[in-house]
Amino acid sequence: MEKNNFKQEVVAYILLIVGSALFAVGDVMFVNPYLMAPGGTYGLSNVLNTLWPWKIALYAICMDIPLLIIGTIILGPKFGVKTVVSTILIFVFTLLLESIWGYNPVIHDGAIVDTPIEGLSMVEILNHGGWFVPDYFLNTVVAGLIYGVAIGLIFRSGATSGGSDIISMILHKYTKISLGTLVLIVDSCITLTTFIAFGDIRLPIYSIIIIFIESKVIDLVVDGIKSYKTALIVTEKMEEVKDYILNDLHRGGTCITGEGLYNGTERKMIYVTMERTDFVKLRANLRRLDPTAFVNVIDSAEIMGKGFKALPTE
Repeated sequence: MEKNNFKQEVVAYILLIVGSALFAVGDVMFVNPYLMAPGGTYGLSNVLNTLWPWKIALYAICMDIPLLIIGTIILGPKFGVKTVVSTILIFVFTLLLESIWGYNPVIHDGAIVDTPIEGLSMVEILNHGGWFVPDYFLNTVVAGLIYGVAIGLIFRSGATSGGSDIISMILHKYTKISLGTLVLIVDSCITLTTFIAFGDIRLPIYSIIIIFIESKVIDLVVDGIKSYKTALIVTEKMEEVKDYILNDLHRGGTCITGEGLYNGTERKMIYVTMERTDFVKLRANLRRLDPTAFVNVIDSAEIMGKGFKALPTE
């Protein structure tokens, strides 16, 4: 057991390191050059970095440390060691990358310079005062993918994103507004700073697109690509449906006895959860098994227990 726990911790910290490094790549090489701010302290740091040149990482750490301290005082010790480590790693990777690479884009349609500069690379041209032709859409998609994978890996390691999320958690404690709504409000306010600072309406719109793509990718990284369906089947052919689920689909389920609301007749219902591919087979055979069956189908975001994902150890 101790060996397994040690192995899990090693894997968790590897995920944490890779996720933190990817986050820095997404921020410095894709988000900052396009003047976007997809929420969080690093989004706000990108805006401040452009208005008043100073390292993104330094702006962010000056916000993250006070937020962690204030959050711990108000909310209690909710932020584990991994969250602190993640904060430090993202700071280190971002500082290294912006010091070595600078703030030059990876995706672009070429460089523009006032005076031709022979023999210089794209990065060198930009560092000598050149400009680049932006490709907003492709850059936004790639940035969202990188951010999503990065934060998804950080979440899988057992850490939290911290940063501006702490503001949302504090507001949640003193208001009746849901945490998800508050996160959206805080991040939206940060994206709007790009329009206030630079006067380009495209910037907050593209920033919001990054947040949307990021959220979908986070779900894929954290929960995996498997899709589950939960079916509630009211049937009078209980044995036929049960045998098909057990013997053909090799799945388990739960039989529930209920009472019809209209005439009080006793009804049998099967509660079963399965992968999408198995549900397609069940749906295709239900008419043959019981033409009068009533089925309610629910999308299941996460299933834990025997036959599915293991229950968490902590």
